[in-house]
Amino acid sequence: MINILSYMSIVAIPTMMSIILLHGWIKRINMYDAFVEGAKEGFKTAISIMPYLIAIYIGIGLMRKSGVIDYLINFVKPVMTFIGIPAEILPLAIMRPISGSGTLAVLSDILNTYGPDSFIGRLASTMMGSAETIFYTMAVYFGAVGIRKSRHTVVAALVSHLASVVAAVIICTYFFGV
Repeated sequence: MINILSYMSIVAIPTMMSIILLHGWIKRINMYDAFVEGAKEGFKTAISIMPYLIAIYIGIGLMRKSGVIDYLINFVKPVMTFIGIPAEILPLAIMRPISGSGTLAVLSDILNTYGPDSFIGRLASTMMGSAETIFYTMAVYFGAVGIRKSRHTVVAALVSHLASVVAAVIICTYFFGV
């Protein structure tokens, strides 16, 4: 199993880059100009979210140093352990549907605390990639098309978030063990 994972991790990025370049070549897109334009937009986005990231990093640092996060983790740890989810992952699972930049700060804190190669670090990274910032996405897309009532969207999105958390735990437990 480890050999397959090692091979997949080695070929994943070159394969994706090849697919993207091939697709651009087939569609006759000037890929250099598209890349430069995307990089320019990415830089603008990074600059615009920087104050929010700094505020969230400071807030999470204060919560960690004051013991609030540890208290929350210790409070739910028996239940989380019973169902097989590390309690240390709870802040990330709660924050992910609310804020992408807040989740990034939580992920950074988890990786700094437990390490990226730990089970918790791998689970946090998998969870980060398998869930969406539900409320931000709904606000942007529903606002763009003028939808006022979300009906069952919030419930369905939160159920899918729960499914992504459970799937991340199952997959990481299977591949990386506890």
